[in-house]
Amino acid sequence: MGGSGRRGSRTRSRARRPSPGRRPPPRTGHGDRLRSRPARRRGVAPPPRDAGPGSLSSRRRRPVLRHVRAVRQEPCPVTSPAINQAASKVLRAPAADPATAAAHFHRRATFEADVSDVHADIESGADSFVLVDTRSTEAYDQGHVPGAVHLPTDEIAERAASLVPAGSLVVTYCWGPGCNGATRAAFAFATAGYQVKEMLGGFEYWSREGFPVEDTAGVRRGAPDPLTAPAAGACGC
Repeated sequence: MGGSGRRGSRTRSRARRPSPGRRPPPRTGHGDRLRSRPARRRGVAPPPRDAGPGSLSSRRRRPVLRHVRAVRQEPCPVTSPAINQAASKVLRAPAADPATAAAHFHRRATFEADVSDVHADIESGADSFVLVDTRSTEAYDQGHVPGAVHLPTDEIAERAASLVPAGSLVVTYCWGPGCNGATRAAFAFATAGYQVKEMLGGFEYWSREGFPVEDTAGVRRGAPDPLTAPAAGACGC
């Protein structure tokens, strides 16, 4: 009895050993899953996951596919505030916060003055600046702001010191909004060491607002253009 038991245990232990030429199964710690997988024979392709309309995988995926198609066909409602703002041409670039806007517009005001403010300072005697007409001689003779110093832009670097006292605040003007001569003249004066502002609107808007104009015949004054100033009274802006 004892001998047969020992022989039986040796037989079983020999049966567990892999036969020569065969690799032992990998030990991955997932033996249960490996044993649960169906055996695959060489040369035989595994069955497709979607074996047909009646297969389990097909029944599980079909509602999901229908749901995706239904979602794609539905129109997308425009309810987001960001989308509504993108449709506004005014808000194509979002408005700045108040502090940034205040700094920006104050900075602009340090470089610019309009014709109404220049005229108001001349009339009240508060004109602590030198107004410079930067156009050609022919343009200046045709008409200019009374009392303006004539100094063409290309001559500022050479003649500014002889015509404009050092330390003066300079206000430049040229023809109008379509001309950047006043801007280039302001740059030339700033390069020469002067504080400078540009008169927005130039000679065109000075004349259109009905302010006095001086030419070779004297001083004249026309009626204000209703698109630039009221026919009577102050501008108020």
